Amino acid sequence: MTEDLDDLARVSALTDGVRRAAYRVVAEATAGPVGRDEVAEVLGVGRTLAAFHLDKLVDVGLLEVSYARRSGRTGPGAGRPAKLYRISAAEHAVSVPPRAYRTAAELLAETVERIGADRALFEVAREQGREHPADGRDPAGLLAERGYSPAGSDRIELRNCPFHQLAEQFPALVCGMNLALIEGLTEDSGWTARMDPAPGRCCVSLTKNKGD
Repeated sequence: MTEDLDDLARVSALTDGVRRAAYRVVAEATAGPVGRDEVAEVLGVGRTLAAFHLDKLVDVGLLEVSYARRSGRTGPGAGRPAKLYRISAAEHAVSVPPRAYRTAAELLAETVERIGADRALFEVAREQGREHPADGRDPAGLLAERGYSPAGSDRIELRNCPFHQLAEQFPALVCGMNLALIEGLTEDSGWTARMDPAPGRCCVSLTKNKGD
């Protein structure tokens, strides 16, 4: 229950409109971590106000901080590194009263692995994707609606995995399910989904088919 209340406090930090907008700017950034000036410019607010809200999001664990020289210069005279913000890898969920959907998902995944029903799971995932296809839409928009945070033009990387914690526990099973789901969603869209694991993002990427 204490953990649920902690998560509630974190999510409550987004009730402020400017803070919520600042979080969205960081979450939707396609070129990596962003600085205070960039957020201030997008929101049309002062740098000090942007910094205040960004640091509040860091305090509650929704954002993480790194430092880098944006100019690429090093050594004396290069200036101080800029403070940059990115989305925290930690997950936060709120359910009142408490629910244990993650435990149920873990039990189901463990059962599928034990009985060797992964092929059936992949087919069900693919079928579910086909029930909600892109239908000529830009697949990036569809994937964004499902929480994947896509980025790119001819090649789309998915910067967020909606199944992250479960994928860490059951990588082959959950990543295979995820690929099958995305294949179903993007079938006949002119894009090909493939397994393409890399640190810090989803295990699937998409490439535009030649001639489409």
